Amino acid sequence: MTEVEVVATTSDERALDQPPRPWGLKWRSSVWFITAVVGLGVATDLLVYSLIVPIIPFQLEDLGYSGVSGLVGWLLFAYSAGVVIFTPPVAHFSEKYNNRQIPLVGGLIAILGAQIMFMLAPAYWLMIIARLLQGLSSTVIWVAGLALLCDTVPESSVGRQLGFAMSGLSIGFLVGPPVSGALYDKFGFHGPFIFGIIVTTVDLTGRFLVIERKHALRWGLDPAAPPKMDTGAEAADSETMQNSGEEQDIPNPASVSEQQKMEKENFRTAETQTQPVDPEAPIAQVLQVRLSLLTVLARLMKSVRAEAVFACTLLYGWILASQEPALPLHLQAVWNFDPSKVGLVYIAAVVPTLFSSTVTGYLVDKWGTGPITVVSLAFSLPWILILIVQSSLPLFIVMFALSNFGVTGTVSPLTAELASVTRQLSGVGYAHVYGAFNIAYGIGSALGPIIGGQARLDGHLYLRRRVGAPSNDSSHDFLRRRYFTGMSPEENEKPFQGCVWVSGYR
Repeated sequence: MTEVEVVATTSDERALDQPPRPWGLKWRSSVWFITAVVGLGVATDLLVYSLIVPIIPFQLEDLGYSGVSGLVGWLLFAYSAGVVIFTPPVAHFSEKYNNRQIPLVGGLIAILGAQIMFMLAPAYWLMIIARLLQGLSSTVIWVAGLALLCDTVPESSVGRQLGFAMSGLSIGFLVGPPVSGALYDKFGFHGPFIFGIIVTTVDLTGRFLVIERKHALRWGLDPAAPPKMDTGAEAADSETMQNSGEEQDIPNPASVSEQQKMEKENFRTAETQTQPVDPEAPIAQVLQVRLSLLTVLARLMKSVRAEAVFACTLLYGWILASQEPALPLHLQAVWNFDPSKVGLVYIAAVVPTLFSSTVTGYLVDKWGTGPITVVSLAFSLPWILILIVQSSLPLFIVMFALSNFGVTGTVSPLTAELASVTRQLSGVGYAHVYGAFNIAYGIGSALGPIIGGQARLDGHLYLRRRVGAPSNDSSHDFLRRRYFTGMSPEENEKPFQGCVWVSGYR
């Protein structure tokens, strides 16, 4: 066999062992593209969720139902029930198989079917089933999506990137209600859902394009590495071009064989790389120990930091969801608003929240999760109380916007705190902690609509119940005993050094 034949043979072996370099590998696996896809997924989730808020009471009345506020509350409860039911299997699958993209794509396909079902539903029980499926899709983006982001982002910028992704909360809720009201007036009940299907299709395209970090490592590209270190792929391409030159000397067969063995070994072990050495390395770590879901939950419940996050998340879901079944009817009863005007109120109230998650995410990287969480919660409380006043519409809108600004600002520090907790608990993965986060939110958002809707039916202003629930003494006593800290596990044993206690506000 000649030297030329040896080179050709080793090249063929290399082609068989290593798949071709994917198109757009660098940008499809980059931190900012992953952040954009997760942010779009969050926005799509909130958009689809909020599309029904201004229109479903009127649709149920057109279908001949009575007690509409209570029925809307149960529809929102069905969504939250879907979140709670589907979170454990989604988290288990994502961690067991260490795969984020497949759940993300499957969840979005489910929400396409759910929107079509809800749009064409002639009966209330079909709407309930559709909302359960929407809960499945929401579970996927909040579990697998956030885990994908943490797999990719360097620890030093996790708060910032989560803040950008969480801005999708405000964008989705900003676009959903007003567009829904306008399309409902123009095209009827089907109009808002067709818009939701179009946005979901765009989101699905982005999820198909994602390349996870573990796959990018196969071709020597680490998306989270500093820019000066991200030269392996370019060097490989340059070497390939040089080797293809006509005047290039034919390499020694022995050296070629040895080089190919090393490349094959690197390719086989790329996915099993677990511990980053550089301080700017990504926060994701492929854990050696795989725990059952029940064991993970038990371990999380022993962490006071995790308990504090889950308690605040439950209250966050409770506060936001309690207004949704009653707000359109409240605006209609007090100011005679139709669906399009209800949507305009949401625009005015939600615009300020576009910046809250981004700002708090940036501040978390500088000052830690504790101070930012406390300040956000404290900022929201006075405005919620003033919402009880019904004499002035401008006052109502401004107070509504300020309260939402503070409440929404807690999401970035809460999710960043969970990422920190995950890195300190052996055997606990990102999908596990964000699954528990999703369950806490699902429970809160399930209780909120029922209480808000039933309070409206009982003739009481729903905001009174909404304020009273999260401000009871037991909630404050619980939160007072819990704290957030970004310190190491050893430092964490000294709770009074550098900790910020979450105190009650009366």
